[in-house]
Amino acid sequence: MTESLPTIGGLKDKIGVEWPLGVYEIEKGMIRRFVQAIEDPNPLWQDEEYAARSQYGGIVAPPTFIMTIGFEQIQKLLAASSGTLLHGSTELECYQPLRAGNVITATAKVANIRERPGKMGKMTFITFGISYQNQRQELVAKCRQMVISY
Repeated sequence: MTESLPTIGGLKDKIGVEWPLGVYEIEKGMIRRFVQAIEDPNPLWQDEEYAARSQYGGIVAPPTFIMTIGFEQIQKLLAASSGTLLHGSTELECYQPLRAGNVITATAKVANIRERPGKMGKMTFITFGISYQNQRQELVAKCRQMVISY
């Protein structure tokens, strides 16, 4: 993440401004660990021989794997600038499979910020839009994450 990343208080001025989250090389081991964690038995992401015979020609990641890429940078920003954080929602649009060997560039922007009074004080609802492109500059997925800070 860049040094100029804003704090929560400065995010309102940054709505719509895109910043890089990082570049990530997708490895089979990353996919394997994720699949083990979610206990998904689909052979497309576990069996190399099966995946090689599929239309994808090799190991692919489960669609939700993409959300693990780059979000730690947003979490660092929010953790350093906020009290308690709560996941609000996630919307995911996948355009093509994420394959082992892809190099993914993740970028984010603040899509919306709203504040509301709550029982424990002011609550801030921050919606981030995250885009993921592969090494050929093709859009792999888009994700919208809402985080609640109070």
